[in-house]
Amino acid sequence: MRHPRIVAVALLLALPLSALIAGYAGVRQAEAQWRQGNYPAAFEAYARAARILFWRADLWEQAGISASLAGDHHRALTHLEKHTPQTAEGWFRLAASHYQLGDLDAAHSATLRGTLAFDSLHLYDLQALILHESEDWSAERVSRENQARLGSQDAFVHYRLGLLLMLHSPEDALPALTRASTLNPEVAPAVETLRAALALASTQTEDTEKMIAIGRGLSLVQEWKLSLEAFSKAIEADENNAEAWAWLGEANQQTGRDGGVELERALSLNPSNPTVRALRGLYWERRENYRKALEEYSAAAKFDAADPAWQAGIARTHAGLGDLSAAIEAYQRAIELAPTDATYWRMLAVFCAENDVYVEEIGLPAAEQAARLSPEDPSTLDALGLSYFASGRYASAELTFSRAIELAPDYFPAHIHLALNYLAQGNHAAAFDTLTHVRDTDPTGIHGKTALQLLERYFP
Repeated sequence: MRHPRIVAVALLLALPLSALIAGYAGVRQAEAQWRQGNYPAAFEAYARAARILFWRADLWEQAGISASLAGDHHRALTHLEKHTPQTAEGWFRLAASHYQLGDLDAAHSATLRGTLAFDSLHLYDLQALILHESEDWSAERVSRENQARLGSQDAFVHYRLGLLLMLHSPEDALPALTRASTLNPEVAPAVETLRAALALASTQTEDTEKMIAIGRGLSLVQEWKLSLEAFSKAIEADENNAEAWAWLGEANQQTGRDGGVELERALSLNPSNPTVRALRGLYWERRENYRKALEEYSAAAKFDAADPAWQAGIARTHAGLGDLSAAIEAYQRAIELAPTDATYWRMLAVFCAENDVYVEEIGLPAAEQAARLSPEDPSTLDALGLSYFASGRYASAELTFSRAIELAPDYFPAHIHLALNYLAQGNHAAAFDTLTHVRDTDPTGIHGKTALQLLERYFP
């Protein structure tokens, strides 16, 4: 077999001089366009040069990279697959173009081949994203570990690694989570929740109970797909654990499945478990079968009379059945069980305000007590503002909603309520600005959609 350099020299000699000149001129033009960030023009110039200097694999690669950067992913693949990429960027762009075209398997394959040749953070970044979307948690964990090893300063990388380690090796999860909160203090509250879950799990002697504690922690930070995995692991460790089955049913509901079969299994295993009965109550409440939900919450309260959460469930189901007085009484029982917890005072206040019942007599005093117990909590201040609004105290409501927003700018319920308060005062300009802000900031969320509906209603 002839030496590659000899082959290249032979090819050079076989080309007309004018073609060679045009080819290398094309390379210079492509490089100039690249430096200017004009990737479509760079692609065209690199492609022309590659067709002339066809033995130059680097030109085919640069043409593909340019096309990928220009968003022309079909052409990018045509050129990048002409020859095996010789750089980490080439492999990254090959994988990225497959990803943009929706071929996750081909994209993943390209990142695997690329990382065999190059220890590239960018390749691992893309690989982790692909595996995340594919829900291959074990493989994603390995990719996240490589991201961390290569010094990623992205807080999400370390946070996600911590979450995945909770499923695989909980004892190793906390350093990654702590690193995430150091890089981005905004994740600190979630990290504290997960830290508490890990601490609880570490006190459990049975693997089932460890995984239930971890799953519940993951659910509290809305990582329901991972919590589903944790509850599945709990059942693998003990298939007769009723709570594991009940929580698996809840996780299934949260991820778009029914969950009823798992909840039936939980009931058959332990009908006197209050958590099982309460999660069954929640199942029926979501389906607006309030009578069945009331039966389940009442059973939970019977088997665990000290937990105020069951009374809150009873209150919601009474409200669903239209018995507002019984609902208030249940909220008041919850408060009696936990008088220093602002949560239940807030629930009672919101209930009175939203249903326009006993606002002055019960709702507003409950909201004021909640604010005394938790003066810096935006949801509590929002409840107080809602009580002021419902009682016609618009100036006080405006101040309170504004304070809630100051504490938590992304707490959108307070923005919505502030806009309604503006409308009640006839300040349509301020209401329009507030609703527009929510619509534009949360375009796909429930609050953004609510803001859009209000804009269409009041500002057609």
